[in-house]
Amino acid sequence: MTILYELFGSMLYYIYNFVGDYGIAIILFSLIAKLILLPINIKQTKSMHETTRIQPEIQKIQKKYKDNPEKLNEETMKLYKEHSINPVGGCLPLLIQMPIIIGLYRVLQQPQIYVFGSQEVYDAIDKAFLWLPSLGQPDPLHILPILAAVTTYLYMSTSQTPGGNEQAQQMNQSMKIMSPLLIGFMAWTFPSGLALYWVIQNIFTFVQQIFMRSLFTQEGGK
Repeated sequence: MTILYELFGSMLYYIYNFVGDYGIAIILFSLIAKLILLPINIKQTKSMHETTRIQPEIQKIQKKYKDNPEKLNEETMKLYKEHSINPVGGCLPLLIQMPIIIGLYRVLQQPQIYVFGSQEVYDAIDKAFLWLPSLGQPDPLHILPILAAVTTYLYMSTSQTPGGNEQAQQMNQSMKIMSPLLIGFMAWTFPSGLALYWVIQNIFTFVQQIFMRSLFTQEGGK
């Protein structure tokens, strides 16, 4: 993972040297990271959309074979095969993204190690950006933590797959509430630079999900 940290740190450093502002560098760095992950996210969203599209058929199978788990699993897998859906297609892209997300998080959490030298980091981070007196300290007005929670909720509202059994639906609803609260709580003490990165990522992902869902819906209607 150290190699990944150093790679992302070098990317952020080059962007900072180009624009001369650490806040703008983080925003550009966030957008570049999303573009790198875009092919994976498209595959994940397409898999989720296809799974949503066949939910009525899945529910019929669940109702018909509710007392026969083996037959239920067999018929469900047959349905997935007919529609060329990989049942773990939505999970694999997320697993691929995890090392990248962790690497980005670590770099922004410890820029003094992976991005700047010991003195240079203070010159870059301890400058005002928008309403923030320093990107190395938590947001004193707590605007970023609130935005992080709200944008996480919006992102999760567009990324969760509807349908499924009652237990899955309840879990989805719980995650949609708990995850934003957890992110908001963590961002309350995060360096502002890291919280800014999280907000930009969520906004970009939300817009991306809306666009791709609309595109896949149009394709499905043809």
